[in-house]
Formats: sequence, C-alpha cells, structure tokens
Amino acid sequence: APKARSKKRSRKHQRFMERRAVLEQKGLLSPRGHLGSQSPETELEEHTTLAKANGIAAPCCDKVPEPKRIVSSSLSPSASPDSIARHHSVLLSQGNGSSKKVQTSSLALHPGKYVAIDCEMVGTGPQGRLSELARCSVVNYEGDVIYDKYVQPELPIVDYRTRWSGITKQHMKNAIPFKAAQAEILKILKDKIVVGHAIHNDFQALKYFHPKDRTRDTSQSRVLKKRVGLPVRASVSLKNLARHLLHKKIQVGCKGHSSVEDAQTAMELYRLVEVQWEKELAHSLPPRPPSPISDPAADSSQYLDDQYWPTDLMASSL
Repeated sequence: APKARSKKRSRKHQRFMERRAVLEQKGLLSPRGHLGSQSPETELEEHTTLAKANGIAAPCCDKVPEPKRIVSSSLSPSASPDSIARHHSVLLSQGNGSSKKVQTSSLALHPGKYVAIDCEMVGTGPQGRLSELARCSVVNYEGDVIYDKYVQPELPIVDYRTRWSGITKQHMKNAIPFKAAQAEILKILKDKIVVGHAIHNDFQALKYFHPKDRTRDTSQSRVLKKRVGLPVRASVSLKNLARHLLHKKIQVGCKGHSSVEDAQTAMELYRLVEVQWEKELAHSLPPRPPSPISDPAADSSQYLDDQYWPTDLMASSL
C-alpha cells in the first residue's frame, strides 16, 4: 500500500511538472530558478496560475481582502455651515429612520459649535418705546448656562417691562455696561451656529448681525410648524411650541420671562428636529461657486521669478 501511494504521488507530480513546462513555454510562468531565489509574492502568483491551469481551485488565502474603508462620521471643528447641513443629510439617509442614529448625529458634529441665546429688553427713549438690552443668557448644546448677565442700557430706563422681561430696578445694581456685555457675548457667538426664537430681536438688541447660514430661528422653522400642524407662514410662540412639542410649560406667572429658560427651550426644540431641519437646509443651499483659476502672474510669491521681470531690466543686469 505505501508503494502504491508513492507511485500515485510520483505520477501526479510528473503530470504537474509536465504541465508546468508547457506553461513556461507559453510564457505564462517564468522558468523556475534555484530554491529560495524567488520572492514569496512571485511564488504565490505562480502557484495560483498553475493551480488554475490544472483545474484546481486556488486556496482562499491567495488573495488578501482589502481592509474596508471606514468613513468617519465626524467633521472638523472648522467645518462650514453648508458642510454641516449636508453632513446631516447624509446621516439621515444612512440612519434608515433609526432614532439612535438621529440622536447621535450631533455628537458626531461637534456640539461645541452650537449655542442658544435669549435676551430680555427694557424700554428707553421717548415713552419707553425703544428696546434696549437688559439681560442676556447663552446656553450650550446640552442646555448648560455659559453666560447670564444683567446689562445696563446706554440710555436711562423708562419702562422696566417687568411683566414680560422680569427685570427690576434691583437687577441694575450689579449690571455691567452694554459695551462690555456686547464684547463678551459676541466673542461667544463667533463662528457658532446660534439658535433662538425670533432671534432677530436679540441680535438687534445686541446691535449685531449674525450670518444667516449660521442662524437657526425656531419661530421660522418649517419642520417645527409642520409638527404642530400649523401653516408654514403662521407665526408661533415659543410658549406654544414648548407646550405642544416638549410638553412643558414656560413663561408662566407674573414675574416675567426667564431668558435662561427660553434659551434652553429653543435649544431643546432645535435638537428635537435637528437632522430633519439640517437636511431641509442642505437641500435649499445654493451650489458652491467653482474655485477661481489663479493667475500665476498675480501670485506675489512668484514676483521675483525671472520670467516676471521686464526684458530691458534683465538685459541691463547681465
């Protein structure tokens, strides 16, 4: 029996070598050199070709599968608003309606880029009709207070509007000047996506214009209005949005509004529909203009190259 097996192996090896010689003649295999003269990659390639030619299935280890590319779902802290909006759209399409995907979408987009603001105003000027900043509150994405100060208006206060603002004469004793507060607040808002309700009133009180593509006004959100069942052009208060969508009561009692509570509520509303809102915004964003083709002659870094010097000046310098 051992001799029979040996002969069988010998015949099989002989057929193998004959087939190899044919492949070498056809140029499909390079002539076999001395043992160890070929690289492991070459030997592996030859073995695969020979195995296929002899009708033998190549072993599964012949091809090493390429590692899958893992695409990070995060964005750099310097990501532009349009890239953030488009990224939200991608997250929504990948989530397949998964609530878990929606909840974690902002965590992948650097929540530090988001703040919510609310301001309380008092009346100054003739008959107190001019609104000036008296308190400003800013919260982060999680709703934590990062700024809350009373502000002394530039003009004398005529009407404290306590019923709505919650501001009293007592609050002004420790208030900081408007210019100082403005500088502190604008430093926080810089490069942020700012959330608020009827936020144009807050910016007006701050004497400031925030970029439109970095502003999220809950009073203008189509997504929030659809959830409440209101027409797109209908006006809706923060109080009603909070009652219908968050099931919470705000702005109750006679002590006035709390700018901290209002800012936190605006951020809660934004987070409730964040992905849908950003997806809608991404679809409405205009396409980016093509990058202008730079003229090398206008590049100051190449100004000293010989080709840009006048010909007569070049001749005189030789």
